[in-house]
Amino acid sequence: MSARIRTPAARELRPKPRQAPIRLGFVPLSDAAPLIVAQEWGLFARHGLEVRLSRELGWASIRDKLVHGELDGAHALSTLPVALAHGFGCVKTEAVAGLILNLHGNAITLSNDLWRCGVRDLPSLRSFLNANRTRRTLTLGTVSASSTHSYLLRSWFQRAGATFDTDVRLVVVPPPQLVANLAAGHLDGFCAGEPWNSLAVAEGHAWVAATSADLAPNHPEKVFVVRADFDAARHPEHLHLLAALLEACELCDRPENHDAIARLLAGPRYLNLPLEVVRQGFSGRFEAGQGRTLAGDRLIFQRDDANAPTPDKLAWIARHLLEGVAPKPFTPTQLGQLFRHDLFLEAQALVATPESHGNENEVRLLTA
Repeated sequence: MSARIRTPAARELRPKPRQAPIRLGFVPLSDAAPLIVAQEWGLFARHGLEVRLSRELGWASIRDKLVHGELDGAHALSTLPVALAHGFGCVKTEAVAGLILNLHGNAITLSNDLWRCGVRDLPSLRSFLNANRTRRTLTLGTVSASSTHSYLLRSWFQRAGATFDTDVRLVVVPPPQLVANLAAGHLDGFCAGEPWNSLAVAEGHAWVAATSADLAPNHPEKVFVVRADFDAARHPEHLHLLAALLEACELCDRPENHDAIARLLAGPRYLNLPLEVVRQGFSGRFEAGQGRTLAGDRLIFQRDDANAPTPDKLAWIARHLLEGVAPKPFTPTQLGQLFRHDLFLEAQALVATPESHGNENEVRLLTA
C-alpha cells in the first residue's frame, strides 16, 4: 500500500540555506511517531530540511539539551515551554511551541501484586487503601512531576481516597525504565504513554487500570518545541518543520498506516521492542492484562482538531498541569506567548494540498 502526498507547485516561503542539520530530540514513545514518520518517509526532506533525530532517555535529557543548545527542538511534554521560559528546574531558556503532536494516549498500569490483593477498580482500590493505611505506602512511577501523567495519577488515586505522601508517593522515572522498575518490585504501578503499558502487560508484570482517553479524553499531550533563537535565526525552516509534522500527524491518524508505522517504531533506532507490543498502542482493541481486553482510541494525532494550540487546550494545561507546580498562575493569554497559534497557522499554509494533484513534486511514501 502507498500513501500519496503532493506538494504545491510553488511556495511563497522556502527554507533559507542551512548552515547545519536541524537537531531534534525524542523520547522513545509511540507518540514520537510524527517525528519518526516525517524523517523516515521523507517529509522533512521534501520540505528541503536536513534533520538529525536524537533518541533521549527521558524528559530531563530533552530539557537539558535544549537549555544547552545541543538540540534545536524536540518532542516534548506540554509543560516544557513553560518550564524553560520561567526556569522551573532549569536555566531560563526562551522556547516556543507551534504544534500539539497528539491528544491523550497514556494509561495507569498497576502491578499484578495489587491485582492479587483484590484491586480491580476505584472502589476496590479504596478498600485496599483503607485496609492498609499506615501499613503500606504505594510507590507509583511518573515521567515528570509536572506532566499529564502526574495529574492523572493524582486525580485517579484521590478519587479512591488516597492521601499523597502517606498512602501513595510519586517518583520520577524515565519512560524506558518504568517496566524494569515495576518488574523488580520498586514500583507498584505507573502512568506512561505507549508502548510501556503494553510492554508491562506483555511481559506479565502488570495490568492496565485506566486510560487517559477515559480519564481526560482529548487532553493535549505532547508538543513540538524549539528554542526561540532557532525560530529567530531559521524561521522559514521552523515553519517547514511544523508543516512536515502536520503532514506526518495526518499519516499517523490513518488506520491503514498503523501497521507500517508500528513496524517503523519497533526498529532498533527508535523503540527497539517487539512489533506486537508496539502495535497495541495503535489498535482500537488492546490487551489490558489479567485476561482483559479494552477498546477505544489510545492515540489521536490529527483528528478532533488535535494539532492547533487553541485557547481551550491552553486553559486545560493551565488548570490541570501548572496549578500547584508553577509559583504563579498562568492564563491562556500568557501561555499563548509560548504556544504560538500564529506559527501553527503559518505552517498550515505550507502543508501539501490536494490542489497540487499531478505536480512533478509528487512523492509516494511506502507504508507497507
